[in-house]
Amino acid sequence: MQSELVPEPTRPHPRTLIIMPAWNEEEVIGETVAEVRTALPWIDLLVVDDGSTDSTAETARRAGATVLSLPYNLGVGGALRAGFKYAWRGGYDQAIQVDADGQHNPVDVPRVLEGLQRADISIGARFAGEGDYQARGPRRWAMTLLATTISSAAKTKLNDVTSGFRAANRRAILQYTEHFPAEYLGDTIDSLVTAIRAGLVVTQVPVAMRPRQGGVPSKNPWKSTIYLGRAAFALLIAATRRRTPAPRLKEVEA
Repeated sequence: MQSELVPEPTRPHPRTLIIMPAWNEEEVIGETVAEVRTALPWIDLLVVDDGSTDSTAETARRAGATVLSLPYNLGVGGALRAGFKYAWRGGYDQAIQVDADGQHNPVDVPRVLEGLQRADISIGARFAGEGDYQARGPRRWAMTLLATTISSAAKTKLNDVTSGFRAANRRAILQYTEHFPAEYLGDTIDSLVTAIRAGLVVTQVPVAMRPRQGGVPSKNPWKSTIYLGRAAFALLIAATRRRTPAPRLKEVEA
């Protein structure tokens, strides 16, 4: 896994944090962290070790990441919420989620962050004209249903609402610290719908997705069917949550 060095912006740039949730990723975390640190040395990197039972935390720390270790496994949603709390308390202006398995190319990070110039949340979308990533069968049906429904709520075209490659400005970071669901698909569907219902603006940026650098992705038709049902249920739960307006930064930071 190699990435070209992304030049540091010549103008002053917002304080940025990469949040990388990881659970038992010792096989790939070291290389992923090293690639991110090489490509983006001007951005801080936090690995949230989600109660791993292997050497994920030690490997990430040796590779150059700051590591926040959770005492037990909370799931991706819980790990990300912890990461956003870290970002808020650390005074970061923006944060971006990056997978620990190497699927997200760090070269695309500045592009996704640029989306924050016009929105509170910027999604790195796999089906918006970049790369050759494809999903088929029930998984694709679920993604299409979710994208259509959430695009209507967001009042903008969103191709890939299940993407975990997304950035948040400080307003969205604060929203996430208070309302980031930890349930299944809470880190993607539920958190996005909750943010939209709170009044946050969402946009997307086309990116190319890479294969996992370790492990074996599931392509089992039965699991894809289960995914379809769970995705629909996650959308239902998100839509029925009580609408809570996004907190105002001036009031919180006063």
